[in-house]
Amino acid sequence: MQLEALLNYPRALPAMPRAVTDLLGEMNKEDPSPKRVGELIGHDPALTTRVLRLSNSAFFRVSRKIGSADEAVALLGMTHVRSLVMAAALGASFKSVPGIDLRQFWRYSLRVADISKSLAGVLHQHPGNAFTAGLIHAIGVLVMHIAMPDAVAPLDMATPPFDLTRAAAEKAIFGYSYADVGAGMAEKWQFPPEMVSALANQVEPFEGEAYDPLGGVLHLASWRARAEEIQLDEQGMAATFPDMVGLTLGLDLDSVLGKDPSEWSFSQALSAFTD
Repeated sequence: MQLEALLNYPRALPAMPRAVTDLLGEMNKEDPSPKRVGELIGHDPALTTRVLRLSNSAFFRVSRKIGSADEAVALLGMTHVRSLVMAAALGASFKSVPGIDLRQFWRYSLRVADISKSLAGVLHQHPGNAFTAGLIHAIGVLVMHIAMPDAVAPLDMATPPFDLTRAAAEKAIFGYSYADVGAGMAEKWQFPPEMVSALANQVEPFEGEAYDPLGGVLHLASWRARAEEIQLDEQGMAATFPDMVGLTLGLDLDSVLGKDPSEWSFSQALSAFTD
């Protein structure tokens, strides 16, 4: 299936709930209203429940339990709330995907989000944008499995979804990878251009004319999370570390490993995606 056909495949891209569409419209304004954002979240009980689960998870280390959408906006800020809304919407939208263990997928994605946020802080990038980009960086994997399960299944056998060479294998077979699909989806959902660019460039953030620091953060964070997922040892990590991406960003292996999540399982946050 060609990329354009895939992105227009009716069942591959779940429709965003009306509440989420309205929320993104408000949050994309130059001066969004925190009160209006809290109201819009509160209008959708299922969305509110998922947002509060994520708000109170270990990611944000809040000093007290957040009990309402208004509190989430006040304590976490607009950028993090955007992340939570998108996370909650995606968790609700992808209920079953052929060939994918969704609990494993979202655990991995949460790991990438957490590492991306930490690396962004070191590099003086926007941590909230990095968190959101990390969370959705592999959404293209789900879309490809939904739209063309028969074509993807043999690839899964040869090169599993979390293999370090997965993107290259997809490119060789289909002419595009999950990164291209995810960027196309983010563009359809009207994500900020810098986030669409980071998703598109995450596999090769500094190749050719591309110079995409946020894409570089995603590249390093996804490498680290995949290394954990496939249980690479120290020697394996040293051998596979993306040296050129790290060098361009001024990060070596130890500095990336130093941003590992304090908790790899994310059991509390996972409930927002899998329940």
